[in-house]
Amino acid sequence: MSIRLPEPFVARMRVLLGDEFDDWLASYGAPRRYGLRVNTLKTDGESYRMRSPLSAGLKPVPWAEAGYYYSEEDRPGKHPHYHAGLYYIQEPSAMAPAELLDVRPGHRVLDLCAAPGGKSTQIAAKLKGQGLLVANDNARERTKALARNLELAGVRNAVVLNEEPERLVPVFRAFFDRILVDAPCSGEGMFRKDESMIADWLRYPAAHWTSMQREILRHAAEMLAPGGVLVYSTCTFSPEENEERIAELLAERPDFEVVPVPPAHGWAPGRPDWVSLEGIDRRHVDAVAGTVRLWPHRIEGEGHYAAVLRRKVEAGRESVAVNPRPGGPDDESAGTPGRPRLKTRQYAGRRGNGGKPGQRGKARGYIANVSDADPVDAWRSFQEELLPGLGGLPGRLVAVGEKLYAQPAGVPELSGLSVVRHGWLLGEARRGRFAPSQALAMGLAAEEAARRVEYGADEPEALKYLKGETLPLEPERLTLRPGEDGRLPDAAGYALVCIDGYPVGWGKLRDGLLINERAPGWRWM
Repeated sequence: MSIRLPEPFVARMRVLLGDEFDDWLASYGAPRRYGLRVNTLKTDGESYRMRSPLSAGLKPVPWAEAGYYYSEEDRPGKHPHYHAGLYYIQEPSAMAPAELLDVRPGHRVLDLCAAPGGKSTQIAAKLKGQGLLVANDNARERTKALARNLELAGVRNAVVLNEEPERLVPVFRAFFDRILVDAPCSGEGMFRKDESMIADWLRYPAAHWTSMQREILRHAAEMLAPGGVLVYSTCTFSPEENEERIAELLAERPDFEVVPVPPAHGWAPGRPDWVSLEGIDRRHVDAVAGTVRLWPHRIEGEGHYAAVLRRKVEAGRESVAVNPRPGGPDDESAGTPGRPRLKTRQYAGRRGNGGKPGQRGKARGYIANVSDADPVDAWRSFQEELLPGLGGLPGRLVAVGEKLYAQPAGVPELSGLSVVRHGWLLGEARRGRFAPSQALAMGLAAEEAARRVEYGADEPEALKYLKGETLPLEPERLTLRPGEDGRLPDAAGYALVCIDGYPVGWGKLRDGLLINERAPGWRWM
């Protein structure tokens, strides 16, 4: 075994696992398994597997829709398809919690501890562009990767927040149909994947994690609607961070119950016999047998734990006072000191595309902060010229300074919260013109653009574009889409750049050249 595990950790696992200890310990000498999940917002998982450019092919992960194992030597992060958002590289066991969440199109979903965004993109694929995803993380730096991964995946219906869970409760009380709590933990199940986590295990005692997990779960429970489902997951073996947290929540919240996970895929049931809490009713302890453990010696993946919880409808109706207008006068979080309310103007608009100043705001209009710029007008002109196939946007447009977002329907007032992305970032107004964002390009389908330039993944021009180079434009690479009047657009201006038919960014057509407009932070270095 090449990994040097901490002696106290090994000694404890010997006691917990008994007869299975030797098999578990031997798993650390086995090669780790690598996984990716095909992004079904852009392509079908099985059809992509059949035509995968990876040399060794893809083997399905049995518990994950569109999840596959790949060989380490394939290095899928170095292929242009990764930069087109066609898949997300994800540890196979980490795919399980979002599968257990049972997300359906139209749901309102919260990923409470979301960064770097793997499970958020998995949830978004299951929503199929319908409903709402709120992806939150309390670490500001980590939300950058979270937002980027959602944008790379082409997610249109997500809002990204940077908040502590307790600050979300007044805005989203009893709001969500589904909540994922992939809690911060001691990371014991990831030692084989990432040996650096051993240093954190040695640095922080179990109490450091359990107190944090306890509070996160309590706040998450407040935001789940009656009848909704919450999945709590960790990547640790520690009973204190797993079964004990669930038993404690059940004791505190009689309106919650465990939804037993059927045994499958080599998964093991939770262990009530490992719960050592005092004063907890035995029925709450016994209920954790319906939770699930993923052991590295039983499956092709790392260590995980997951519990599926449902909020009972009857008890929820009796005990929950739903805030009818989050962010309104009755919301104590509105105008929190240090985070003043954002001044807004509201405009009506058809199909969520904005309206004229002075009109009274309606549900499908847009909200803009006080600013001399009007990105909505610039967006209208841009969309009419270049994106005639996009049609109306659901929800409303939200202008923040010169930036313009398409915010999914049903988002409550977010004033006073730290918002990283108000929705799908469309672009920004610059000197009266609209500059489309990288996020807009990644969320489009190729056929929605009036002008597009095509490259093949195996062509050198594809790599040159991804690196930010300006390219000579061969006429045969340019496709023009006729407008509603049947006329072709000018062969100049912005064009959507695609690789194998999938958007990867923007370019400007000028004097026989494709001027590279791929965002600098997105370029392949």
